[in-house]
Amino acid sequence: MGVNSVDLRNFTIAGHNGTGKTAFLEQLLYYTGAISKPEMAESGKTVSDYTEEEIARKISIHCAFATMDWKGKTLNALDTPGTADFIGEVICGLRSCETAVMMVDAREGAQIETIKLWRRLNNRNMPRVLFLNKMDKERVDYDKTMEHLRGELKMTLVPITIPMGQAASFTGIINLISNKAYLIQDGAQEKEIEIPAEYADKVEEARSVLIEAAAEGADELMEKFFEEGTLDASEIAKGLKEGLDKNLLVPVFCGSTLKGSGITSFLNFVAETFPNPLGKNDFIYNAKDETKKIMPKAIEESSEISAYVFKTTIDQFSGKLSFIKVITGTLLPDTDLINPEIGKKERPGKLYKAVGKKIIEVPSLCAGEIGILTKSNSANTNSTLMGGSDFGFRFQPLQFPAPIYALAISAPDKNSEVKMNDFIHRVTEEDLTFQSNFNEETKESVISGMGELHLNMILDKVKDKQKIQINTKIPKIAYRETITKKSGIAEYAHKKQSGGHGQYGKVLLEIEPSERGAYYTFTNAIKGGSISKGYIPGIEKGLHEAMVEGFLAGYPLVDIAVTLIDGKEHPVDSSEMAFKLAAKGAIRAALEKAGAVLLEPYMKLTVYIDNQYLGDVLSDLSSKRGRVLGQEDLGGNMIAVNAEVPDSEMLTYAIDLKAMTSGTGSFELEFDHYETLQGKLAEDVIKTAKAEAEEASK
Repeated sequence: MGVNSVDLRNFTIAGHNGTGKTAFLEQLLYYTGAISKPEMAESGKTVSDYTEEEIARKISIHCAFATMDWKGKTLNALDTPGTADFIGEVICGLRSCETAVMMVDAREGAQIETIKLWRRLNNRNMPRVLFLNKMDKERVDYDKTMEHLRGELKMTLVPITIPMGQAASFTGIINLISNKAYLIQDGAQEKEIEIPAEYADKVEEARSVLIEAAAEGADELMEKFFEEGTLDASEIAKGLKEGLDKNLLVPVFCGSTLKGSGITSFLNFVAETFPNPLGKNDFIYNAKDETKKIMPKAIEESSEISAYVFKTTIDQFSGKLSFIKVITGTLLPDTDLINPEIGKKERPGKLYKAVGKKIIEVPSLCAGEIGILTKSNSANTNSTLMGGSDFGFRFQPLQFPAPIYALAISAPDKNSEVKMNDFIHRVTEEDLTFQSNFNEETKESVISGMGELHLNMILDKVKDKQKIQINTKIPKIAYRETITKKSGIAEYAHKKQSGGHGQYGKVLLEIEPSERGAYYTFTNAIKGGSISKGYIPGIEKGLHEAMVEGFLAGYPLVDIAVTLIDGKEHPVDSSEMAFKLAAKGAIRAALEKAGAVLLEPYMKLTVYIDNQYLGDVLSDLSSKRGRVLGQEDLGGNMIAVNAEVPDSEMLTYAIDLKAMTSGTGSFELEFDHYETLQGKLAEDVIKTAKAEAEEASK
């Protein structure tokens, strides 16, 4: 029998690296009976860290899916990495769930990735809860951490559980809704007991905060609270449910994943209070609308089947796995699904869910359900899948940040190169934050991703699986060339006589700068027909070839306005080829007088750092010719620095920032504009480019 949408609870577990997300999922699976024993990440045996690279590196790299049941509800959990290099996996998780569970180290509070993820949740207006982990560790101060989080996260934080003791004296938690305590038991699940008398005053104080917050979740509860000053347990639950659903408050739990503490209360809250998917919105756009205006589409049962693919992996045993979220209707194994982008129809055959790498066949997937299709030829990441007749929309693609780190790669021989490229192509299908392309300008194969760790992990996998050597280096910069002044009239006559028909074409033209980004404009100002119209396309081809070949250092010329002034043709010897070569000669003659300069790409940079590293980062940006545009206080001693920096200075910034901030800093990078490069820096670029061209010609 399939699952009912009302009984679904989908949540993503996210947070800074090392906060205990994977161990938390282990405890959830253990308590719900999905596994017989919880493992720690260091053991290499956890449910969600099951790939070879995760086991070897002892960190989460992929978004892992695990389903479980608790009190008649189906809980679908997605465990995500905490390292910024794998933010794409977190984005997959957040897109496919209705609630986020933010794990926080109770000793550290809001860390860099906590703040960044919180901003993502705010942008999605996504309901969330906090789980303060590691209450049993040294240096924990619950009250101080809560005060810190309230000040930094800028939302109404409402404790649902509070600790009994902390650090070495931590013995368990107290549930403020049920008014029960849960005691740690070594090697077993926590035990429910009556609240110890010494915590009575603390519970009364915390419960009054809880009741007041719950009352604000619904108008009728607020009225009762004003009249009677309290609410019963069912009313508290109702207020919290509505407040969470509307993202008006953030329930806060505490515990220890190491000791299995705080799990029962969390699971009960998920089953009773987390929102189900029905009525929640995904987003689509009209397939015929070129603007791709985004519109909401509600998750509902009584509609034709529609779903989107939020993740694709290649499993060594099961083959291609396509993770889908059903938005409307109910998907059955014999349903014909069509990917409207490619017009391909196929029947999934069997439907699955998962507990880590173990896939479990299910009879159906209802609206709001997360499931898996195997070996599908049409279901790729970001694919829209439909089972009905309405093919007029597509689901909004996942929104990934731009890559921030790149490497030029090469193989020692042709056979190795084929193996390398085949494997790299497969990776790009699974991981959309990883990109691979051949740069026609620099003649390099370039891979790019979210950081040094991200790329090194992929390259290590290629080398190991394909048994090949890969050479890496910093990529060349895609400079441009342009002009700074009007050239005046320049001319060139192409003449060639070799017996029989010769070649002849003469071109007079003038060039001048056009606005940045215009690339090229052409004006035919010839009067009197000195050049036949049939030769004009040849002239334009010559101009384009000359612009691609460059003038100073072989980089493409851009932002040039060309005016064809005059010319001369021969009744027998003229041809399109002759005028193409004449045009190339004429524009080169014009470039000699037009003040040709190099342009270098500038990037828009946002750096996320702890305030203690601000001075070092600002000094480093200054040394990199960067311009700081502003700073933003993110809370939690976190600063976002916005700057514009030349691309040539950013090639190793992932490594530089890691060294400057002891591995805690992160950044986002995207292309912004081109600017003129002059002086010795330009001379060095030109000199290097000419030397490489000479070497290549030998």
